[in-house]
Amino acid sequence: MRHIIIYIGACLLAVSQTITAQVHQHSDCLEDSINPMKDAILSEVTVQGVAGVQRLKDAASPFMVVSPKQLHASVGTNLVDAVGKLPGLSQISTGAGISKPVIRGLGYNRVVVVDQGIRQEGQQWGDEHGLEVDEQGVHSVEVLKGPASLMYGSDAIAGVMILHPERPLEEGTMQVKVGGQYQSNNGLYDYHVGFAGNVDGWLWNWHFLDKHAHDYKNRADGYVPGSFFKERDIQGMLGLNRSWGHSWLRFSRVHFTPGIIEGELADDDFRGRSYGIVSPFQKVLHTKAVSDNAWYFGNGTLKAIVGYQQNYRREYEEEETPELAMRLHTVNYDLKYLHTLPHSWKIATGLGGMWQRNINQGEEYLIPDHRLFDFGVFATAEWETERWHLSGGARFDNRHLRSSALEEEGEMRFEALKKNFTGATGSLGAVWNVTDKLNVRLNAAKGFRAPTMSELAANGVHEGSIQYEIGNSQLRPEKSTQLDLGMDFTSHYVSLQASLFCNWIDDYIFLTRLPYETDGYRTYQYGQGDARLMGGEVSVDVHPFNPLHVENAFSFVRGVQTSAPAGSRSLPMMPAPRWTCDVRYELPDLARGYLRRSYLSLGMEHNFRQSKYYAVDDTETASAGYFLLGFSMGTDLHIFGHNCIELTFSCQNLLDRAYQPHLSRLKYVDTDAPSGRQGLSAMGRNFCVKVSIPIDIHLR
Repeated sequence: MRHIIIYIGACLLAVSQTITAQVHQHSDCLEDSINPMKDAILSEVTVQGVAGVQRLKDAASPFMVVSPKQLHASVGTNLVDAVGKLPGLSQISTGAGISKPVIRGLGYNRVVVVDQGIRQEGQQWGDEHGLEVDEQGVHSVEVLKGPASLMYGSDAIAGVMILHPERPLEEGTMQVKVGGQYQSNNGLYDYHVGFAGNVDGWLWNWHFLDKHAHDYKNRADGYVPGSFFKERDIQGMLGLNRSWGHSWLRFSRVHFTPGIIEGELADDDFRGRSYGIVSPFQKVLHTKAVSDNAWYFGNGTLKAIVGYQQNYRREYEEEETPELAMRLHTVNYDLKYLHTLPHSWKIATGLGGMWQRNINQGEEYLIPDHRLFDFGVFATAEWETERWHLSGGARFDNRHLRSSALEEEGEMRFEALKKNFTGATGSLGAVWNVTDKLNVRLNAAKGFRAPTMSELAANGVHEGSIQYEIGNSQLRPEKSTQLDLGMDFTSHYVSLQASLFCNWIDDYIFLTRLPYETDGYRTYQYGQGDARLMGGEVSVDVHPFNPLHVENAFSFVRGVQTSAPAGSRSLPMMPAPRWTCDVRYELPDLARGYLRRSYLSLGMEHNFRQSKYYAVDDTETASAGYFLLGFSMGTDLHIFGHNCIELTFSCQNLLDRAYQPHLSRLKYVDTDAPSGRQGLSAMGRNFCVKVSIPIDIHLR
């Protein structure tokens, strides 16, 4: 206990929670701001609380909200890349097109991503398996840091990333939106077009996206073969709003084709600039249909969401037939009743879960065919006074897994498994509004995560991450207990948000390298041990006068096995400490008011050296620190009355540094470089131009 207290004291220098938030408004151009602090009026912003929507200032758990304007101003080759620089967030990347969210050092199946009202399921246990969501269909992003099993069941012990779709338009309004972007480094270009409307309570919203990128390049490696990708998405919504509630039907289809990076370096620049598909590569088709319904009963609301999604993932060595093919069917269901009681009480109760079936349809195998059924029930309550807001609840989950046996050439490839996991979780939190400017919050939560089928039974080559993986059928569920302490202070000249956390995880599951190779590949097997993660984030925005903002943020996490020798004490895949600084100046309206909400921004990011790594059998190696510089500028061009054209121009890695992020899976790729060095660097200097043109049509 004495060591824990000393450690917490040291972490006080690195505490934080950034709440980049803003009120959700109808018009992106007129109401949204790129400034995350100036418009972070905590008393107005709403988030998804345990008993329904609540004000951000009353949320006991650490939240962040990324507004539509912030998403448009960000630069990235995918959605996670665009938001992964927020304090407490990082990403596991495999090239330029594939990124997975990491919250406070925890990723993969420990982060639940909610898209269109249901959790995204697409074999997210794999390093090279991205989100497969349509980023143009994402209006804003809400991130909960910390165990959220109470709301979302198994897996959410790191947190939740909620992707909110566009809000319905005002009654009697239609909107046509077109836009696109171009990035110089990998030649990325995309274009999108959409049409939405609201007539007599009937709603619709559909759009189409087409995106292409060739191989990216950097100063150390030149062009990186296999880092190309293509994407084509379509998404639609049809709904009805009435006084009794609403009924919405959503549909999306994401067709993603990324290359597979094997370590060869380009012998000429012509191939690197080609948009053609070259083996090896993947094809991922993710189809989703969701029925979202709500009924109002006096002071209560009954919500019912049912969704079906299919993730069809294929890996090709040659273009004709896939070597590996997995088809995952998922049915999600969620039934919730929210009720407001006298004396400032709110309660919620409900049930939810999912059914899954995975089918192998290729010549190679990595995980067996299996079925999953998940079921959970919960109850929550909130109570508030003028200065206090208390919240809490409890949940019980049961997950049943059953896999099929497989014999190949007289040898057993997969043993038949039958597993049943149960977990009881809960949370209790309090927010003290000390003054109108100062809030203090404390939250305690328990989380639960059942092992995935890949962790239990994997036995095969993972081409995308270039490694052979072996499961462990004796794994037990992870059980998390986390404490969060935070505060936020807002004045006319300074905004400060800070938090620290401590997360104890029993039976933490992780990959460790074995001291041999299988079929010429590094071999890894899943194991587990008790773990502790501690750290925090701090964010300060200083605005000495209104147009100028200087924002600094620092985030830090340290993960260890609580009873392990020195070489194996550090947990693998822990992000390095990171400091970011953004200096932004907001210009007055220019050109007789045709140019509005213009800004100039200079961004700096320093990732410190990661010297705390899992060293057993060279599972990981240390990562050098690096410094990145970037800039951006943007404006809203008003030439069609109340409509506008949103324009942004930005540059990442302005100094063209060659660097390897600690969580990049390309860090361990064997290259054919003459020097014999290991690993590939991230993308070099990259300029980006974005344009979005919404055209409103008023019928009255």
